[in-house]
Amino acid sequence: MSQRIRVTELYKTLLHLGKDWPKGYDFFRKRLHGAFMKNKDEKDPEKIEKMIAHGQYIIKELETLYMLKKYRTLKRRYYKDQ
Repeated sequence: MSQRIRVTELYKTLLHLGKDWPKGYDFFRKRLHGAFMKNKDEKDPEKIEKMIAHGQYIIKELETLYMLKKYRTLKRRYYKDQ
């Protein structure tokens, strides 16, 4: 897959994950857009690969945070009285 397609896919995935962001979707979208626009003129393929890898790491971290939030919520509901 070309880097351009991978970057677009990364952006869309991050936007989707940002829907549950605590400070709101608009805050997340503006910050994400700014980060991608800051690096829009990058031409070095190695540096772009590093940025894509970092973006994949961010996706994993966000998923982990959301799963932890879900776990804590369920734990509070079911083990409230103990």
